[in-house]
Amino acid sequence: MDTNIIFIFILSIFVGFEVISKVPSMLHTPLMSGTNAIHGIILFGGILVLADASSLLAQGLGFVAVIFGSANVVGGFMVTDRMLQMFKKKK
Repeated sequence: MDTNIIFIFILSIFVGFEVISKVPSMLHTPLMSGTNAIHGIILFGGILVLADASSLLAQGLGFVAVIFGSANVVGGFMVTDRMLQMFKKKK
């Protein structure tokens, strides 16, 4: 069972890289906004899993995952906001 999970994880890395690398730059801002919403859901799930963690290792890994997820969400929204500022007219 563990081998299948590792195989799926590695396969998803390659598929994700191929999908993201083919996105044209004009679609990057809407894609970033959509992935921010998905990362928010993932962050919420990570918090729920962390709340139910029983071992110290699971709590530590969950905490690191929540920190990385939070940084990803905040950074993603900052990048999206900065990209949208480029389309506003200057005064």
